[in-house]
Order: sequence, then structure tokens, then C-alpha cells
Amino acid sequence: MPELIIPALILGGFALISSTGLLIASKKFYVYEDPRIEEVNELLPGANCGGCGFAGCSAYAENAVNTMSLDTICPVADSETMEAIGKALGLEVKVGEKQVASLMCKGTTQNCKPVMDYRGIQDCWAMMLVGDSNKACSFTCLGLGSCVLACNFDAMRIEDGIVVIDDEKCVGCGNCIPACPKDLLHLRPVSKIVTVSCFNTDKGADARKACAVACIGCMKCEKVCESDAIHVTNFLAKIDYEKCTLCNKCVEACPTNAIEIRGIEAHE
Repeated sequence: MPELIIPALILGGFALISSTGLLIASKKFYVYEDPRIEEVNELLPGANCGGCGFAGCSAYAENAVNTMSLDTICPVADSETMEAIGKALGLEVKVGEKQVASLMCKGTTQNCKPVMDYRGIQDCWAMMLVGDSNKACSFTCLGLGSCVLACNFDAMRIEDGIVVIDDEKCVGCGNCIPACPKDLLHLRPVSKIVTVSCFNTDKGADARKACAVACIGCMKCEKVCESDAIHVTNFLAKIDYEKCTLCNKCVEACPTNAIEIRGIEAHE
């Protein structure tokens, strides 16, 4: 019998020492987490898109609580959600206008003729390993949908060789921007529906040969703009959305229709 008691006592002693050590370690290395972090995380949409610049919603919530700042707005959250988060933290929230992705290209298969029959992996970056472009214009949308795959909100699709963006579904997370090897996507305020749908910086004659609707740098848009909101630099027009009043004079003056009205309002 003693031969059973001694091992039992030894094992019991080890168990007691181990449990005591774990208790001490848990107390010493305990990391306090502010309960407001979980509260903010539950209020967030849970998209984990990274559009805010943080690695998911939990990281965004942790930063908001630890810094007590909502200077960075969740691009997916609506104004009501951000106001609820601000109320939970006792902070004032300044929600700006919704941003949406916009494509600087109108190079459909009709406007910009295909010059290569690419049959490889349906990915824009993969195609770039074969050739600079599958169409006559080297600045065109390749239309293989790398940006579509990067969009977590079903806001993008391919039609007639280029990307089409649904402003209602787009949340402005910006994930599509680095997905484009041609750097053709940018964010614009959703209300600013006048856009320059071209990224070609070749001289006018060369740009027009490559695409029927290319910006040719003629400066007619710049001359008619009374708010100084559009300028031509390096043979390409660019709009300053802070100055643009949506007068549409540049749209009417553009001889190639490179400047157009896009977005929800354009189809109403």
C-alpha cells in the first residue's frame, strides 16, 4: 500500500506546483483588454476589407479605442454606424462624402481594337508577362478582372472588355486600386459624376489612333471650365473634384467623348 501512496503524493505535489505556477503566470502576464474594443468591433460591418488601413475590423476597433480617435473612417460603415461608434467612445465623428472607385478608361473592344488573342490565365498581371496590352492602346483596361477578384462587395464586373463599377455597391475600400497593373482606378466622391475616362499620356494624334475615345490633350475642356477645375498636363486632362461644380461644360466640349458623366445619376 505504501508503494501506491508515495507515487500518488509525488504526482499530487507536481500537480500542485504546476497549478500554482500557472496561476502566478496568468496573474503576471495578464493583458487587460478594454471592453470597448469588443463593443466597437461588434458595431463595425465585419467586412475585414482593410480599406481603413488596418488588418481587419478588430484591429481598427483596437486602434480607435487605444488612440481615442475616429479620424480614420471605416469606408464600409454608413453614417449611422460611425455615429454609434462615436457615441460608444464619446467622440465626435466627421463623416465625409462616400468615395467610389472610378475607371479611367473607355477602351471597350469597339473603341479600342484588340491586337492580341490572349488565351492564358485570366488575370491582368499574368497577361502583362506576355505583352504590355491586349488592345491597341497601351494604357487601356485589360479586362481580365484582377480588380473584380479583389472586390469583396460584388461592385465590379467586366463588360465589353473593360471594368464596370456599380456605385451603389462600391464602398470605396480601395482594394481594387493596387489590383490594377495599369493604375487605371482611383477614388472619387460619389456625387462628382463627371470623369475623365482616359489615362493615355501619348500625344493627341497617337492617342487617337490607338483609341477612338482617348483624351487628345486639346485643352478645349480647360478653356470652357469657369471654375478652374480641369487642367491638361502631359496631354491628359485631370479634374480637381474640390473645384468641380458639375456644370458639364467640359463634357460638352470634349471632341472625343473622353470626358463623361458616370455613376448612378447618369442613368436616371
